[in-house]
Amino acid sequence: MSTRFTIRKLGSQGDGIAETESGDLFIPFTLPGETVTAAREKDRAMLMAVLEASPQRIDPTCRHFTECGGCALQHLEAEAYRQWKRGKVVHALKGVAADEDVAELVACAPHTRRRVVLAARRTDTGMLLGFHRHLSPEIISIDECSISVPEIVAALDRLKALCELICATTRSFRLAVTVTGSGLDVAAYESGKLGENQRRVASNFVMAQGLARLSIDDEIIIEPKKPVVMFGAVAVAIPPGAFLQATEAAEQAMADIVGGHLKRAKKVTDLFAGCGSFALRLAAKSEVHAVEGDAPALSALDRGARFATGLRRVTGERRDLFRRPLTFKELNAFDGLVFDPPRAGAEDQSKQIARSDVPFVAAVSCNPVTLARDLRILLDGGYVLKSVTPIDQFLWSSHVEAVALLEKPKRRR
Repeated sequence: MSTRFTIRKLGSQGDGIAETESGDLFIPFTLPGETVTAAREKDRAMLMAVLEASPQRIDPTCRHFTECGGCALQHLEAEAYRQWKRGKVVHALKGVAADEDVAELVACAPHTRRRVVLAARRTDTGMLLGFHRHLSPEIISIDECSISVPEIVAALDRLKALCELICATTRSFRLAVTVTGSGLDVAAYESGKLGENQRRVASNFVMAQGLARLSIDDEIIIEPKKPVVMFGAVAVAIPPGAFLQATEAAEQAMADIVGGHLKRAKKVTDLFAGCGSFALRLAAKSEVHAVEGDAPALSALDRGARFATGLRRVTGERRDLFRRPLTFKELNAFDGLVFDPPRAGAEDQSKQIARSDVPFVAAVSCNPVTLARDLRILLDGGYVLKSVTPIDQFLWSSHVEAVALLEKPKRRR
């Protein structure tokens, strides 16, 4: 049974919110000011029809929109979408940063996402490959994708065929596909243990289709070509499952902001350095100490630095910064710092940074809520916030990246 509702605002996940006697009701794919009918279940509802559309409603670019759960906001006009996304950062940083401290959103173009994580499952009618339906374990098979780079879309049929060859489970599994300079790097997770014949057949398929690598649960099955990405002018052979910024343009925008802030620093430390997307760019002008807990990522960074030309000294340290953050005394050896932690943020590390004398700090985050917490720690420690730049590398989703720049005035002796 459907009921009539009026949408008041957009929620943090991009759902429209209607006020009801029993509290807020979340209705996906609706916009503020719209009158809709929806089938309610507790505090959520399924959209049935839009009776009065918002003037900001536009036609989505992808035929799978509203079925596939990969995108939440393809129906929102571009400028309104950008303001909503910037507003997420402004709202999360309220009390930490003023509205004027937050720059305009750095936009993300369609068809630029170089790494996607697909869902796959074998069924009685064949292999499904696509994304999960919104808030559901059901897999929606796709044959187009408006966020992914064309190389991934063009390979969907080949990837589905590969899934048929490596599937050794009755459950769904994940397929991470990354576009690299050497071709597609394909990493499967929870697809089951391969028999020797399956390994041989899958390897022959990878060779025949020109894929760069196939790994399963981080074990390399075959690697005809090492998957290589460029961090500035430095080529890095990334390990299976390596973290990589979703789009090259967003990565470069973040690197430009960070690099501009740390340009006067002679010695920089890059915390949660990954494979070196910041460290190897910064090393063109500064000596860099990269700290990372993941051994394969740190090894890739080290190899990239050793075989590159024109870099200042780059050192690496494997360290779990959640369990053992760099102390403020260790940090005082540097005059520049960048940290880019996972979504949980870097609370304990921020407490040490706050006690340090590092004059220039860049904080990069994919979670404005934990960024706000970490910035508050730094501000309470004497840092001054210079700017925050939101970056939209997760197009049409509720996620947003941000780069915050801080300085600490020199202490009077």
